[in-house]
Amino acid sequence: MRFAALLEQKLAGVQEAVNVSAKHNRDELARSLSSFEEKIGAKVTELNRDTRENFDKIRDSVEKKLQAIQTENSEKLEKMRETVDEKLHKTLETRLGESFKLVSERLELVQKGLGEMQTLATGVGDLKKVLANVKTKGVLGEYQLAGILEQILTPAQYERNVKTKKGSNDQVEFAVKIPGKDESNRTVWLPIDAKFPTEDYTRLMNAYDSGDAPEKDAAVKALRTRIMGFAKDISSKYVDPPNTTDFAIMFLPFEGLFAEVLRIAGLFEAVQREYRVVITGPTTVSAFLSSLQMGFRSLAVEKRTSEIWELLGAVKTEFGKFGEVLERTKQKLDLASKEIENAGTRSRAIERKLRDVQELPGAEQPPAAKLLADEI
Repeated sequence: MRFAALLEQKLAGVQEAVNVSAKHNRDELARSLSSFEEKIGAKVTELNRDTRENFDKIRDSVEKKLQAIQTENSEKLEKMRETVDEKLHKTLETRLGESFKLVSERLELVQKGLGEMQTLATGVGDLKKVLANVKTKGVLGEYQLAGILEQILTPAQYERNVKTKKGSNDQVEFAVKIPGKDESNRTVWLPIDAKFPTEDYTRLMNAYDSGDAPEKDAAVKALRTRIMGFAKDISSKYVDPPNTTDFAIMFLPFEGLFAEVLRIAGLFEAVQREYRVVITGPTTVSAFLSSLQMGFRSLAVEKRTSEIWELLGAVKTEFGKFGEVLERTKQKLDLASKEIENAGTRSRAIERKLRDVQELPGAEQPPAAKLLADEI
């Protein structure tokens, strides 16, 4: 019992000592915590102050840097702007100068074109006046025919405004000289007259454009009547054998007109059969005149061949008494003589052909007319 009381007493003393120690520790801990808190607060305050100061310094430095960068960028941008403005101004000035130059050139071309158009309009007006006048229409065809004759024949082979019919004052626009077959070389004329039925041809073209079949048929009929009238007029005024060939040439100055006349069934043959007139266009009359020119050249060659024969005969008589050298020469001359004889034979054949053309018998179609009809 005494031990328990003693133990309890000891435990009570220990408990009290523990309590005192714990209280002391608590007080000490409280003081330590209070001191630590004060120190921490001071440190935090100091840290905040330092941080604020550093932040202010950094901000000032950044602001200075940004201001410097901004100033530098402004200067560079200003320089770039000046450079761009200068180049843009220079480029714009150059481009505008080139554009104004190009526009000026184009305006000059337009002005020139307008002048040409005005000239063309004047020319078209003049041409319209020409085509609207009967006399000037004839002059147009006559002018084109004259150009073809000048290109193919020599001035000595044809004449203008010839009275081909005896006892008549009618003059054909052109007449080709065809040498006669006799020794007197009496000239036989080949009459060529230009015709241009403008109204009928224009009416036909307008009918084609509009697609008006009745109008086209009427225009074709009118064109046929006009061509037949032209042929009758040419035949009665200018054809007068044996002073002329027994046929004449009607020249139509445009290929389109000539083609339309050929398209009219039976017209070409009827004109040739009834009035002995051959219708031609620019191409066909050129071919016909070229064939005549070849005939003229063949006739000239035949005449020169006769002179060569006479010369060779004189040379042969003069040197017939010489020796072997002249004998060899004679053999060569004989050989040449044979060649010339062959040429003479061909020339006579050509002459016969030309004589057939020149004689032009009334009962048969003239060879030249046949030739032209074949070519067409």
